[in-house]
Amino acid sequence: MRESGLLYVDYLSYALSLMINLRYMFLKMTCKLMKIYRGKDLRKGRVSCPNQIYLVTAVTAYRKPIFCNYSAGRIVVRELKEAECRGRVTSLAFVVMPDHLHWLVSISPEYSISDVVGSMKRYSAVSFNQSLGNIGVQVWQRGFHDHALRSDEDILRVARYIVANPLRAGLVKRIGEYPLWDAVWL
Repeated sequence: MRESGLLYVDYLSYALSLMINLRYMFLKMTCKLMKIYRGKDLRKGRVSCPNQIYLVTAVTAYRKPIFCNYSAGRIVVRELKEAECRGRVTSLAFVVMPDHLHWLVSISPEYSISDVVGSMKRYSAVSFNQSLGNIGVQVWQRGFHDHALRSDEDILRVARYIVANPLRAGLVKRIGEYPLWDAVWL
């Protein structure tokens, strides 16, 4: 009886290790067969069309709410407005949330969406770090999400969605109370 009990335990142990190994092999094969998308992979197929309107979302590093501080948020607002002054974009609407940014923007023909968003993030990160006396602290998560609006999409509806973000997040009771947004229609 003792031997059969040991055999049974050995058999269970063997079966369990076999199941774990098979699961590992299955996951490994699945990962090879499936294309795993990462932020850099999203950029591979990105094409900028002249005068196209984009909804851009950029997120802070580790989703830290660094823009809760009004002056930190104003640094980003200043860079968004500078991009327009430099003739790179036409900003239609934006909101700077504590841990991310939504920006409805039309890109000038001589620039790409990656160039514009990259320079805005770079300049705002440098200004942010200088204001705090930091050196090289990561402000933004790598990459960004962009959605090219189709001609049939309601641009005003998207702008309202952007501007109302602080309301939906429960940061304010009225949009006029939130200081880090703008829209050309208002």
